[in-house]
Amino acid sequence: MVAFLGMGLLGSNFVRAMLQKGGQVQVWNRTIEKAKALEEYGAKVFASPAEAVKGCNRVHITLSDDAAVDAILESAKAGFEAGVIIIDHTTTSAEGAAKRSQLWKERGFTYLHAPVFMGPQNALESTGSMMASGDKELFEKVEKELSAMTGKLIYLGEKPERAAGIKLLGNLFLISMTGGISDTLALARALDIPGQEVLSLFEFFNPGAMVSGRTKLMLSDNFDKPTWELNMARKDARLMMEGAERKAVPLIVIPAIAKAMDKQIEKGNGKKNWTIFSKDSIGS
Repeated sequence: MVAFLGMGLLGSNFVRAMLQKGGQVQVWNRTIEKAKALEEYGAKVFASPAEAVKGCNRVHITLSDDAAVDAILESAKAGFEAGVIIIDHTTTSAEGAAKRSQLWKERGFTYLHAPVFMGPQNALESTGSMMASGDKELFEKVEKELSAMTGKLIYLGEKPERAAGIKLLGNLFLISMTGGISDTLALARALDIPGQEVLSLFEFFNPGAMVSGRTKLMLSDNFDKPTWELNMARKDARLMMEGAERKAVPLIVIPAIAKAMDKQIEKGNGKKNWTIFSKDSIGS
């Protein structure tokens, strides 16, 4: 028997997928109506976390943050069976994941952090990616069950906080990328370029193909062979900001990057590879 705590978009679709595969799932959600919506698919709904986890050897949770995870697990512990495995799919802090792993081990239970790169449809279709980190023997106990929930399962090693950290890195990139797209569309508006023409740019210009090479360059700490000098990149950033300012269109990302560029130019690095503006942040 499996319990699932947290019936948001992701959790509810995880549950539906489990039920479709013949699983028995006991569910709880703070807003009980969201849990009751799963009764038609075969879920058993309970009024409290402690009731929901009774008789279950595996407890999955998808909640909002560290505080919610800690609070709900405390509420649920009265119903935990001996040997229960807690599997947390919540995006949390790395520190929080490490602390929970140690805390529940001291209490005689096991906690595994397994965050995901998924949307609700991925959870329903068992596609997307799931990561896990922590005790390898524990991971191997649940590997089959976790694999059934996702298209790709990645074990990231013994450190219980590693999956949380990698998840945050991925989300940071998504947020940063979206900020960059926002600036691109904002400048396009200022330059009277229709959004559809911005889309056409990416039909022949694929920045995604550059990510791996760019990251390797930045990690190498070798900025002495520029393919684009920092001075020239900063000039282009100026043109972007001036173009937006003329139409009073705000930019989100580029002004902050321009400040980082200015710092490196002040240090005499204007003729080096433009990616040196990241040096102070990445610590190379």
